[in-house]
Amino acid sequence: MPASVTKALAAAAAPGFVLERSEAVPALIGRHEDFLFVVGLGGTACDVGAVTGDGAHVYSLGGAMGAAAMMGLGLALARPDKQVLVVTGDGELLMNIGALATIAVINPPNLAILCVDNGHYGETGWQKSHTSLGVDLEKIAIGSGIKRTRTVAVEGDIAEGARLLREGNGASFVNLRVKPTEPAAFKRNFDPSLCRDRFRAALWQL
Repeated sequence: MPASVTKALAAAAAPGFVLERSEAVPALIGRHEDFLFVVGLGGTACDVGAVTGDGAHVYSLGGAMGAAAMMGLGLALARPDKQVLVVTGDGELLMNIGALATIAVINPPNLAILCVDNGHYGETGWQKSHTSLGVDLEKIAIGSGIKRTRTVAVEGDIAEGARLLREGNGASFVNLRVKPTEPAAFKRNFDPSLCRDRFRAALWQL
């Protein structure tokens, strides 16, 4: 790679990944029983599993990278009486960034997206993702038309981020920047039929 390109990439690298995900994710979610969850694969599934104890109100994806936000949209439209929280990572969201535009246009009041952004692809060897090289997911959400957004980069941002996830005044997007460290040590269930049936049963009970 030419030296000029290398310098440009280094200059664009995002500096603000300082929060501990094991502390920030639970603080933003708060009382988990208030949400129906759609969770991306990998680290975020472990994060939410640790917070909820692998509750039946959580649907975790396995192998469907890029699908979390759109599945959350469908759930929010199907259950307008419930608050739906999509928890996904920067790599997973970047696979289907156009989902933010569709969510903005439909703008369901009961849908919130929490992106746990560590600037890396944790599932494939910790390569830097685009957000380590200057891509700003909150700005993309704003450009897509989502009106209620926030980047949570320091502890003082958490209270406002948690409020946005819970207010039902239109779709919201919170980008949580965390250190590129391992997620919560939680062994998730990889049986897709069990997870599907358990979540479907929970929808009738909630």
